Amino acid sequence: MESSKLIIYQVFTRLYGNRYQTRKPFGTIEENGCGKMNDFSPSVLKHIREQGFTHVWYTGIIRHATTTDYSRYGIPRQHPAVVKGRAGSPYAITDYYDVDPDLAVDVPHRMEEFAKLVNRTHRAGMKMIIDFVPNHVARQYQSIAKPAGIRDLGEDDNPDHGFDLQNNFYYCPGQSFSPYLDLYHGEKEPYTESPAKATGNDCFHNAPGQNDWYETVKLNYGVDYYAGQTPSSFHLPPSTILHQPSTWQKMLDILLYWAEKGVDGFRCDMAEMVPAAFWAWATKAVREQYPDIIFIGEVYNPAEYRHYLASGFDYLYDKVGMYDTLCAVLCHRCGTDAITYAWQQTDDIRNHMLYFLENHDEQRLASDFIVGQAEKALPAVVVAALLQQNPFMLYNGQEWGERGMEAAGFSGSDGRTTIFDYWSLSADRDTKLSDYYQRLLNIARKEKAVAEGLMFDLMYVNQQYYRQYAFIRKADRQMLLIVANFDDVPVSMSLTIPSHAFDYLSIAEGTYPCTDLLTGTPTELPLPRDAPVTLHLLPRQSVVLKL
Repeated sequence: MESSKLIIYQVFTRLYGNRYQTRKPFGTIEENGCGKMNDFSPSVLKHIREQGFTHVWYTGIIRHATTTDYSRYGIPRQHPAVVKGRAGSPYAITDYYDVDPDLAVDVPHRMEEFAKLVNRTHRAGMKMIIDFVPNHVARQYQSIAKPAGIRDLGEDDNPDHGFDLQNNFYYCPGQSFSPYLDLYHGEKEPYTESPAKATGNDCFHNAPGQNDWYETVKLNYGVDYYAGQTPSSFHLPPSTILHQPSTWQKMLDILLYWAEKGVDGFRCDMAEMVPAAFWAWATKAVREQYPDIIFIGEVYNPAEYRHYLASGFDYLYDKVGMYDTLCAVLCHRCGTDAITYAWQQTDDIRNHMLYFLENHDEQRLASDFIVGQAEKALPAVVVAALLQQNPFMLYNGQEWGERGMEAAGFSGSDGRTTIFDYWSLSADRDTKLSDYYQRLLNIARKEKAVAEGLMFDLMYVNQQYYRQYAFIRKADRQMLLIVANFDDVPVSMSLTIPSHAFDYLSIAEGTYPCTDLLTGTPTELPLPRDAPVTLHLLPRQSVVLKL
């Protein structure tokens, strides 16, 4: 029977199906092309499922700011001065109730195309995750698709008040928007905004810089930043019904809107910039109608992890712990003992931590900024995918070694695949690498020892190995011995399995037939208490020995 471990595939939707290889820097949609929702055909989704994935996170579904003109369809045009890149950031939402027209074959029927994508994903045996961007919106936010009776964000604001509990935005009264950038951007008229709204990255003045999230405006959940409040210090006034901030209900309405359309989960962007009190209220309200829906939080402050989990999140990014550690080990900036330290910091909440090695914010593993070659990163991927019962996420392109080294447009050459411009992934596909990922992900998905089993870290009795990492996973009579070599040279290991492991995992001494699940190679393995087990690993090789 298949396990319950979540294996999430993040796809940047407009990149996934784009077969154009023009790849012109700052190219238009006509020049560089754009993937569509319809590119996720039944056969494509079947293939994704066979790769080992249980969930697909479709990044960039909701309509966001872009320089492409869709005004002929009644979609408001955005001023290019407040759009990053040609295609625009998917985190500068212009209408929470609409689908990005770039992703539609037939723009007027884009919502129907989305509904069909939901159905195809479910029929393929997977669940669908989309982004919920609660902290900020595009500067020219205007909903044309909101249901009857819904008031638009900012529609009832009093812009004379910098902060007001019932305002949706924060304002700089008496000051016009005057950022350190070109407000014309090739247009005859400049972008104007008066009074200026506060910018999404907590920039509460009228002059954000190039490195600020200048294309966005901050949403107001009742936190009075002007009075020194922060999300962590925020508490709702006692008279909740009378004083609940206007933004709360409007954002709950958005969550319920997409849940009703069949979405199975939300990846919540910059969740820690929104007060936990809102999340506790909103997640509870959503689950009253959709009890199985999941919430994944982008939270970077470990001191807040347990606070946000208590507020209704199922899973949180493990970025500053496990991700940063594994990248440091890959690059030989620290030893593998750091991996033990990283998982121990969240051991009490380990099933709620989302492990990953790439996403749209991070540099590609194969880029010159990390290890330069995709194969060199595989030991870290093996550890992240198999170490615990918690979810693992993979970013489209990682499985064939996408390098992200092109200067596609706004973001330059930074080792990331652009999220701001029309682009496509490389046509080069390392099938040997993708086959490896498929084997690994299906081990994570199907092996009971991974999804449900205990974990025993072997490094405390094998401290002589600075660039190798070994652990055991066990459930019932199934046991996996997993060893990863992070070194660039071969290693012959004399790996000790302590008596405590035998007792804790109920292992009997003996010689066991086993198979390396990554290669299918059969062998025999002696397991004596407190005595060495000999293993030979090639540079950057891992073994997953099933006993």
